[in-house]
Amino acid sequence: MRGASFLSAAVARPSRLRKPAFIQRQRALKLWRDIVRGINKIPPSTTRDELRVFARQEFERNKNAHIRYLISTGKTEFDAMRRYIDEQSS
Repeated sequence: MRGASFLSAAVARPSRLRKPAFIQRQRALKLWRDIVRGINKIPPSTTRDELRVFARQEFERNKNAHIRYLISTGKTEFDAMRRYIDEQSS
């Protein structure tokens, strides 16, 4: 009986990520925060809203894809977007 209750408690716990997956998740979250901070530098406008919607859609669309590749691609795209943001905020 005791073993069965222990098993049900173990099943109810959320699964833990392995270290490489945890690190990749942290990198994805950092990229998301950097993107949101960059977008917030743009004065309120439809462009700002569109960029935020686009970024969120891209993250949701690629939610189950290979994270390492997407993070490097995302950083490259965000660097290009950051140059655009700097031009808009100047």
